[in-house]
Order: sequence, then C-alpha cells, then structure tokens
Amino acid sequence: MPNTPGDKELLIRLEALEREGAVRACMNRYMQLCDVLGVGFELETLTSLFTEDAVWEGKGTRYAATFGRYEGRSSIASMFAKYTLEPAHFALNIHLLGNEMIVVDGESAKGSWVLMQPSEFSSGKSQLSCARISAEFVFTKGECLIRHFQTENIFSRPMNVAWNQSAELPVPK
Repeated sequence: MPNTPGDKELLIRLEALEREGAVRACMNRYMQLCDVLGVGFELETLTSLFTEDAVWEGKGTRYAATFGRYEGRSSIASMFAKYTLEPAHFALNIHLLGNEMIVVDGESAKGSWVLMQPSEFSSGKSQLSCARISAEFVFTKGECLIRHFQTENIFSRPMNVAWNQSAELPVPK
C-alpha cells in the first residue's frame, strides 16, 4: 500500500507500464496467430483476443472494399473462418510490426503500428503489403482484449517469385 503521494504515483506509472506490455503481448499474439491461420485452425484461439462486442474493419479505399467491417466476436470469427477452409489460402504469411505507439488510459489503451506482410499463397502467387494498424484495447478481469481493430493499406504489390526459395543463403566465407 502506498504511504506517500510519490508511492501512489509510482504505482500508477508501474500499472501503466504493465498494461502497455499487456497491449504489446495481445497484439503480438494476434499477429502470431494470423501467421498460422489455415486449414483446421482453431478460431477460438484468435477470437478470444477480442471483446464480445469488438469491431474489426478494413479502412480506406482498398481495405474497406477488400475486408469490410465486422461487429461482434462471432462476426469476426465468421470472417476469419474462410481462411480455415480447403484449399489453404496461405503457403507463407508473416506479420511484421514496427513504429509502435501505445497510450494507456486507465482501463483502456490505444495503439498504432505499421505492418509489413510478405505473403505467399497456395496458388503460387506472392504479395508484399504494408498497412497502418490502429487498435483500441480494454483491460478486464486481468486480460487485455481488443475492442476495435482497424487496418488501412499503405501499399500492396504482387511479387514475381515466391518468397521462400531454395537458393543457398549468402554468408561470408
């Protein structure tokens, strides 16, 4: 228990840092699960990161049309479910986050990231996409959950060859 005003301030700052870490861990888990989203994937592992009334949406001209908007955990699960059906959509999918900004405000937080996503599809095509991610989080019952997730395309481009090649890795001799 804090004994002085300074102690109380330190505890508030410590809680904010712990919650910032919880936001980071939640977003990291979300991206890791999106990396392995495929045939037979158990959707509950992904959708459990969202509040029951969460919103997931594509923003901007390209992603609003491509992804749309989903309200509620079950609607979000339905959107992700199409990635779990045969034939597999992705052969390789990596979500790389950077330029992170997280602001904690009591029982909620907001975060933003830049995403680079190299993808290789089961069709043999490859794509490099970059997006701006914005998300709102809530802290409830010891958990950090996503309340609102937005992704907005910065650029996307097809690649001429698959990402994963069998060529030798260049290393110094």
